Amino acid sequence: MTEQDKQPTAERDQSHKETGEDPAQQDAPQEDGAQVSTGIETAGVPEAAIPELVIISGMSGAGRSTAAKCLEDLGWFVVDNLPPALIPTMVELGARSQGNVARIAVVVDVRGRRFFDNLRESLADLESKHVTRRIVFLESSDEALVRRFESVRRPHPLQGDGRIVDGIDAERELLRELRGDADLVIDTSSLNVHELRAKMDAQFAGDEEPELRATVMSFGFKYGLPVDADLVADMRFLPNPHWVPELRPFTGLNEEVSAYIFNQPGAKEFLDRYAELLRLVAAGYRREGKRYVTIAIGCTGGKHRSVATSEKLAARLVAEGVETVVVHRDMGRE
Repeated sequence: MTEQDKQPTAERDQSHKETGEDPAQQDAPQEDGAQVSTGIETAGVPEAAIPELVIISGMSGAGRSTAAKCLEDLGWFVVDNLPPALIPTMVELGARSQGNVARIAVVVDVRGRRFFDNLRESLADLESKHVTRRIVFLESSDEALVRRFESVRRPHPLQGDGRIVDGIDAERELLRELRGDADLVIDTSSLNVHELRAKMDAQFAGDEEPELRATVMSFGFKYGLPVDADLVADMRFLPNPHWVPELRPFTGLNEEVSAYIFNQPGAKEFLDRYAELLRLVAAGYRREGKRYVTIAIGCTGGKHRSVATSEKLAARLVAEGVETVVVHRDMGRE
């Protein structure tokens, strides 16, 4: 492992103002001709001593460094830009640390170009050794990524002689399969560094790991669909409080607005049936090992119907023992 790999993430360069990441960090040095073992020799090591593993990846400029720093602040052992072939070796070393390294977070990105193809082999090896691992994927829109790269006046790692968007397109293609395998996808297009840290804290803080964590997000269709949504519900079938003069200035957090919405035909029935559907889906997610789900509830502007419904739905989930975070993405934009 290089000295750069050993360096704590919190001591790295300060990141971009929106997500806390410098989007175009330099390639880390790589050892030529190194013989790497991808097996985890855990004979004689209690299963409980095998560390928990989180792999952080995603688009350059989307906030990987911020996510890694957050886990480091929560007590995780963080390694940045570790070649994927060395991940099993890192887990093995953690397993032999007598519990001193119980949680490991590894940042994997396209800076390790020639190592990146080894990632799938390493993940398969970890699965065969029953290592608990999760993949966190940081996503962002092309527009947000271009803006971040231009603000720091550095090229995208993969753009070569082309434009920034060429590098972004190339990176998306390289990461397509990994994004599909991710346990948690976070879209940072409209998040600042504090909001991203809050999302990471919500998912990883605490001593006990819940069976399933949910994020219920209200949004406005006129501002676009949340790209990290697993499930989307459309509340535009209900009358819009925007057209009620005395309710227009308020949001769905207001009791009178909420009462107006849920006194409409079909509103309570929708909530009951959707909550029942989520129980069915949640059971399937647990069987498949999925730990995180983002439920997006939309209306026209993300101010009234989606906000009120998100609050009601989140309360149902909490009552059923699902750890739930509520995010009102577009409330206040009007």
